Amino acid sequence: MTIDGIWSYTPGSGHVEGQDLTGYAVTTADGTLGHVEREADPHGMRHLVVDTGVWVFGRSAVVPVGVVSGVDTEAGQVSLACTGDEVKEAPRFHTDSETADPGYLAAVGDHYRRQAPRGTAPA
Repeated sequence: MTIDGIWSYTPGSGHVEGQDLTGYAVTTADGTLGHVEREADPHGMRHLVVDTGVWVFGRSAVVPVGVVSGVDTEAGQVSLACTGDEVKEAPRFHTDSETADPGYLAAVGDHYRRQAPRGTAPA
């Protein structure tokens, strides 16, 4: 996978360019994670900021869009090709400025590249 691959929606994910995913529910291979707070694309590193709410692990998470396995516009839902634990184990998101920091985003991308192959859910 190229360094840019994790920052692009996978073909067949159902994402339509220009589509606003803000407010969509986010699910993982093992359940509901939260909702999309916003989408950003600094330095060509396109990602979602997901509000996990206090019931999951009490923080927001940055998820590269290459981890999105499906977008269901009727249900208002984004599915990720990973588990909630894999999101939880990603580099910690503390401040909004990190979503524009290439070093932080590179660490996030590296974490997700080590997870299940893109476009598939772990067994």
